[in-house]
Amino acid sequence: MPKNQTVETLDIQTAARVHRKLFVLDTNILLHEPLAFLSFKEHDVVVPMTVLEELDYIKDSKKDVARDARVSIRAMEDLLHDASPEQMLEGVTMQGLGSGKTAPTGALSIFADLSMQDKQQVFSSNENDNRIINAALYLQAQNPKRDVVLVTKDINMRLKAKGAGMSLVQDYRSDQLISDMKYLTKGFYKFEGNFWDKVKSVESVTEGRDTVHTIDKSLVPEPYINEFIVDDDGSFAGLIEAIDEDTIEVLDLGVDRLMARKAWGIHPKNIGQAMALHTLLDPHIDLCILTGPAGSGKTLLALAAALHMVIEHNMYDKIIVTRSTPEIAESIGFLPGTEEEKMAPWLAAITDSLEVLHKNDENTKGSMNYIMEKANIQFKSVNFMRGRSLQNAIVILDESQNLTASQLKTIITRCGEGTKLICAGNLSQIDSNYLNPLTSGLTYLVEKFKYFSGSATVSLDGVVRSRLAEFAEKQL
Repeated sequence: MPKNQTVETLDIQTAARVHRKLFVLDTNILLHEPLAFLSFKEHDVVVPMTVLEELDYIKDSKKDVARDARVSIRAMEDLLHDASPEQMLEGVTMQGLGSGKTAPTGALSIFADLSMQDKQQVFSSNENDNRIINAALYLQAQNPKRDVVLVTKDINMRLKAKGAGMSLVQDYRSDQLISDMKYLTKGFYKFEGNFWDKVKSVESVTEGRDTVHTIDKSLVPEPYINEFIVDDDGSFAGLIEAIDEDTIEVLDLGVDRLMARKAWGIHPKNIGQAMALHTLLDPHIDLCILTGPAGSGKTLLALAAALHMVIEHNMYDKIIVTRSTPEIAESIGFLPGTEEEKMAPWLAAITDSLEVLHKNDENTKGSMNYIMEKANIQFKSVNFMRGRSLQNAIVILDESQNLTASQLKTIITRCGEGTKLICAGNLSQIDSNYLNPLTSGLTYLVEKFKYFSGSATVSLDGVVRSRLAEFAEKQL
């Protein structure tokens, strides 16, 4: 009887193991999210030895992802440091490393793909991608009853693996908060027709020049604080200030008042820019997120509002401008001069905007130099922001669509008391090899901070740079 029980127990364990998927991770997954191996719930995770070799090479490099490589290596070492070589190959349980429904309960193992025999390899060349695909194909052959999945952010590698016979290949999606870009929060809700035609009952209270309307919550799907409300007629513009169980309170901004606002001589050219400017000038908003196509005015509005608040109202001490730099510039030492001078080529959009703001001055160059000194504008590399504490400053983060969620977290956590962060980016212009609009840190930021009362998002949808730029944005 005990013997039968043992056999029955083994059968149950085998059945449970077959039910669990086997995920083989590529290096770029662990660079994109260092703790990604903990995101597969009850399923097992395999890290090929080649991946550890690549992480080891990257961790000592001067690239910004070196930190992510070190974090991933340390996390795996913490889990596996007491395991024997046999246990590392078999798999060490990840149970207890998290909490909640998404906590991992599967096992992490290291696959020694370097010792695979030639006859076991589909690709004979010794490239790292090929070795990882070979490992995944071998595991697929050895586990015919299990779903073996190769996970990589490299599109070409996914195509190669499929072509070589890998049945299941996918991108890493646990960091995707939305399934389609059409669901990305725009920062405003637009009513068809006239706003007041939709409102059946309202209570309005006026204090000074501000009027707050209390309307039925069901009028706005998924309302959140600092969401704008506009209508097609262009007759109403409001901002959600409070949400109760059945009602929402909307501050009536007034379309004419909103469009009449200006900063550093700049007036909004459309309702989207007007909403963005209102957000930028609001001292209660700590994080402003501006998304939209090239030429929609993101950088110009951000800089104009920053100069307005720093020079005219003395609300902040300085303006810090930074952006993600191309991989060739991750170490900016190859450019001559100080850090500001090194960063200048990558921040030409800021100096271009500054030139536009002062194009009518008698001496544009002199005005720009004076304003940069007066507003204490500093150009900083995003790679050297870690460890700093930015107090009472406006931080403009341009081209933020090329940053991962962890990189954005690094910057946001630098912001101290009295600092306002402005993140601007165009999700259709992503230069990173391993990011797309769904996995960009900017998308992550928009969705994660949607319900934070100290942040606001505005998606600008009109190209105002020129009719040429507008046509190109739509047709190319």
